[in-house]
Amino acid sequence: MDTEAQPTERDRSSRPSAAGSERTPDTQGAEDRSRSSLAARLAGRVPGGWTTLSALTGLVLLLLLNAFVVQPFQIPSGSMEPGLRVGDRILVDKVAYRFGAGPRRGDVVVFDGTGYFGDADYVKRVVGVGGDHVVCCDEKGRIEVNGEPVDESAFLHPGDSPSAVPFDVVVPQGTLFVLGDHRGDSSDSRDHLGSPGGGMVPVGDVIGRADWIAWPLGHWTRLTRPGAYARVPAPTPAGGAHG
Repeated sequence: MDTEAQPTERDRSSRPSAAGSERTPDTQGAEDRSRSSLAARLAGRVPGGWTTLSALTGLVLLLLLNAFVVQPFQIPSGSMEPGLRVGDRILVDKVAYRFGAGPRRGDVVVFDGTGYFGDADYVKRVVGVGGDHVVCCDEKGRIEVNGEPVDESAFLHPGDSPSAVPFDVVVPQGTLFVLGDHRGDSSDSRDHLGSPGGGMVPVGDVIGRADWIAWPLGHWTRLTRPGAYARVPAPTPAGGAHG
């Protein structure tokens, strides 16, 4: 049944004709002058006039951008060296995982560690996602994900081993297993294996994906997902490896 209110005959007859409803150039000009006059009145009431009004408008837009789209973070430690150095400013995409997409192996993410890592935001690399079986280390000293060894040489800190701490975990659904690239100087999922949550990061606590190093200018670069995880198979329903 169509429940939308329908206009009566009187309603229809009282409507202006299509031609009468069109805006004339004089009407449009009056509206433009009205908007300009409003902006002028606002500028006149703000100390500093147009300069202050423009600065305030820019600040509001910047705050909205920071709150909902992109947020800058400063790297406080060497746990992600050599890719991210102390003092680097990174830009984090806060909408990367908001429309059905989830973090993927190899992504560098920033997350809120309150309650299980510490009362701070952390930046780490995703090594395992929900259902993955992550093991360290195989006979060649490599991390395995779902039975596939991962060559981390492209981003692992020179001189570091994949892990001095052995582990064998199945990542629960809705969580991530994360490690720093500088394994010898990183507090990450390995350090919390025996804690509540087992060192896993809830996907809901991920603030966003680190996409750019914005500062210093000499270190400006886009952070891309390494190909080391491309051969990793999907986990089996039981959380083990294929094959």
